Amino acid sequence: MSRLRGIVLAAAPAIDEDVKWKKPSRPEGVPVWSVDGIVCIGEMLKSAVRLTFPKGAQLKDPQKLFNARLDSKSVRAIDFREGGKLPEAALKALGLEAVGLNG
Repeated sequence: MSRLRGIVLAAAPAIDEDVKWKKPSRPEGVPVWSVDGIVCIGEMLKSAVRLTFPKGAQLKDPQKLFNARLDSKSVRAIDFREGGKLPEAALKALGLEAVGLNG
């Protein structure tokens, strides 16, 4: 998650990080990155780390990063598994485009 955090924050200088949705089953909460609205959300799953883009269906994804929530009309997500490669440039491009959608 820390590597993904760095990539998301590097996508645009205006991106802020907050922690939301703390609850007994997830006392640490969920990191949420935003600029004039949510850009993406980070989640620790049992077998992956997920970045969820609330407006992901509107984003261009030429590198075919989205691999989860593909049936949603608006949301798209990327599940990263241990040992997998992090496509930094493509992730930054998605983050920057998501910022633009909020503007």
